[in-house]
Amino acid sequence: MSLFKHLVSCGLFVLVALSAAAQTYPTASYDPAIPTLNDVVGHDHGEAISSLRDISDYMDALSEAVPDRMEIRSYGETWQGRKLIYGIISSPENMARLDDIQSVLAQLGAGETPDASSLEDTPAVVWLSYGVHGDEVTPSDSALFVAYHLLAAEDDDRVDRILENTIIIIDPSQNPDGRARFVHSFTSALGLEPQPDRHTAEHDQPWPGGRFNHYLFDLNRDWFALTQPETRGKVAALLEWHPVVFVDSHEMGGDSTYYFPPTARPYNPNIIEGQREKLIELGRNMARYFDRYGVPYFTREIFDAFYPGYGDMWPTLNGSVAMTFEQGSPRGLVFERRDGTELTYSEGVRNNVLSSLATLEVVARNKTEYLSEFADYRGRAIDEGARSEERYVVLDLSARRYEAEAMARRLAKQGISVSRTPAGARHCGQAYPDGAIVVDKAQPQGRLIRTLLDQETPLADDFVAEQESRRDRGLDHELYDVTAWSLPLMDGVSAEQCARVDLSAAALISGDETIPSIVGAGGSFGHIVPWSDGGQARLVIAALKAGLVGKSTDTPFTQDGREFPAGSVIFPRAGNPDDLGDRLRSLAMEIGAEIVPMQSSWVDDGPNFGSSAFATLKMPRIAMAWGRGTRPTSAGNTRFVLERQLGLPVAPIRASSLAQADLSLYDVLVLPDTYGGLMDEIADADPLADFVRDGGVLVALDASVGELSDLDKGLFSTRLEFAVSDKEEPEEADEDSPRLPGIVFENEEDYQARIHDHSAPPEDVPGVLVRVEANTDHWLAAGYESATALVTGREIYRPLNEGDGENVFRFAGDEDLLLSGYLWEGNRAQLAFKPFVMSQRTGDGVAIGFTQSPTRRAYLNGLNLLLANAVVLGPARMGQ
Repeated sequence: MSLFKHLVSCGLFVLVALSAAAQTYPTASYDPAIPTLNDVVGHDHGEAISSLRDISDYMDALSEAVPDRMEIRSYGETWQGRKLIYGIISSPENMARLDDIQSVLAQLGAGETPDASSLEDTPAVVWLSYGVHGDEVTPSDSALFVAYHLLAAEDDDRVDRILENTIIIIDPSQNPDGRARFVHSFTSALGLEPQPDRHTAEHDQPWPGGRFNHYLFDLNRDWFALTQPETRGKVAALLEWHPVVFVDSHEMGGDSTYYFPPTARPYNPNIIEGQREKLIELGRNMARYFDRYGVPYFTREIFDAFYPGYGDMWPTLNGSVAMTFEQGSPRGLVFERRDGTELTYSEGVRNNVLSSLATLEVVARNKTEYLSEFADYRGRAIDEGARSEERYVVLDLSARRYEAEAMARRLAKQGISVSRTPAGARHCGQAYPDGAIVVDKAQPQGRLIRTLLDQETPLADDFVAEQESRRDRGLDHELYDVTAWSLPLMDGVSAEQCARVDLSAAALISGDETIPSIVGAGGSFGHIVPWSDGGQARLVIAALKAGLVGKSTDTPFTQDGREFPAGSVIFPRAGNPDDLGDRLRSLAMEIGAEIVPMQSSWVDDGPNFGSSAFATLKMPRIAMAWGRGTRPTSAGNTRFVLERQLGLPVAPIRASSLAQADLSLYDVLVLPDTYGGLMDEIADADPLADFVRDGGVLVALDASVGELSDLDKGLFSTRLEFAVSDKEEPEEADEDSPRLPGIVFENEEDYQARIHDHSAPPEDVPGVLVRVEANTDHWLAAGYESATALVTGREIYRPLNEGDGENVFRFAGDEDLLLSGYLWEGNRAQLAFKPFVMSQRTGDGVAIGFTQSPTRRAYLNGLNLLLANAVVLGPARMGQ
């Protein structure tokens, strides 16, 4: 008999031994008509790592057994075709009126509190999400037990109250592709019995590991960027249900215990005190559960609530009380901790169950209060926006039009009302000849809007002071992620804010609406594609893929009074199919891009079409270093931007195979960021140098630049810098002497100077947005005068000597550098005027180095055109 069918006669919970691991689970008197996990898949809870098929089959079996209390819905599909599902669980009475309940929830979501009777009759939604990182495996099995317990428990007052007062939504596996990757590697390594040694193969995942989805994204950073189908589907579902509480259940390193709220500092300033108090209330109840079972835990120490892309932060900024759970991970069935104790899979599964049930108990007991405060959060956001002197955010459509339009749709997909005003409108004291995108902060998601669209989300002054003090004391800072993410800055879109905007002629934009194209009739000579934004690059790439022939200029030109920037592409009728115009118009309409008809080749200023300033483009063949030696997120993010945002297929080649590969088959080779050791994997630098020398374009990102600078045959004549110090370097001692010269410290400054590490790298930067300036004479800067880059880490490079290469983009001067976020003063001074993008010729080719990645998280959309410069314009410029 299943251990979960043990009857109890004294209270809700008893201590029940579970399998050989002797773990204790919450249990009750269970209905034998409800199938157990063992009945359906052949193992009990915590005995084995459930596969995706196991999870799906068991969720289906439960819903089929009690269709009046559980329903399965799909919210999307992964890149690899796996279904994304969630289960809805509640009382039969609630399940029978889900549509009516959702209508009331929508009213709450609008910031309106219904009458007391409606509020009393409305259950609160609690959303439980498990396993956003695919190798964080216990949470998904915990989801299955939580569902079973809620559906099978009999004569259980607490469960009855939960079902009566709440609707529980269980997302058992947020990242199916990643979990499948982990389960495959674990199962492949498993032998006669599970091994606790952390160094054994079952715990040591091969690259890239199961953490990430198909495109190797960290899905716990994607919530506002909405780049991945897992995120887009989940956000759309949340907007339908308006949960008052959201749980994101994770794992962390196996030597840790368990983390639940309250969160660590810093707090996003758009979190209100009531939400933080609720986290304390929920945490206290979890502590009671954990104490009952003797489970150690910690709170407040690590996981902060600042960056809006977390799985707990996006719901929080929509009014939920949202939180992260972190269980120490066995990364298998048993794990030996450094203190000699063993952590079992069953124990991890149990602990997530405790925190989940403790959460449900609190909300069920106080559901009216949670509903009211949710509505109040959203209603107050409307009021705050209406009173603000920066009520409206206005995005200019005259530059980076594609990025502005795409941003509008991303915001709309997050439930934010977004409008377009017509050409010629005036807002915030200035004219918008091409129209504008307008976002009004006086709406229920006003606090989310402020967080995403304001240039700065400030850290609390006392928190900043403490971080500076920690640095002075030689301690690490306590920032968990980036401190800047302003969408207009990252997308390169001009934004203004003001108190009043006339929206009488505005039209709402939906998230699924096609971006409008700009196509003109005629074109007896051909058509121009202005090189002005990422959409224009997509159009050129699509045209090249379709076999059309075009030439790009490295110098601006003017025709019929309009100046076209460097990089602009002319597709002439001569040498192209007769239906050139129709093909280009069709592609432009599909993408939302612009084409300009050319009636003749004559230009008013700049080079003519027959000038050497024009180079014939071809569809580039792109290879990328892949596998061990590369950082998975950088490889995946970069491949995603190239393939899905620009439309360029990528051939991933394992780094260990690059020396044997025939690189002459490719025009471009991309080296993603690395943890170090990329060149060790490649084993031989000569193939890379030969590739460039023979006319190839090598694009190196982040730390790969440093690896290509440290070689005897370095492709970049630069070096990483140590931190700048105002402390005098001590004199070197005689290496042969057994003693050092005696010294006297007159004061603490002398002491600090003596112990200072003069070979230390610059301070670690969690993430800030900075201004970079372009050398507009270089083809690699086409379409830019300046841009916004994200700076993270501690890598600062010396500029190239002009005899070796060109610093095509450099960081702005000290006073103009920082655009958003918190940057240590020493880093600000040292980073000023240093290179962001370097170009160094070798033979007939070129090595292009990005000292900070333009593809991080695929949300730096304003740099997509720059990446296209490297991989599309670059091959055309080689050999010239």
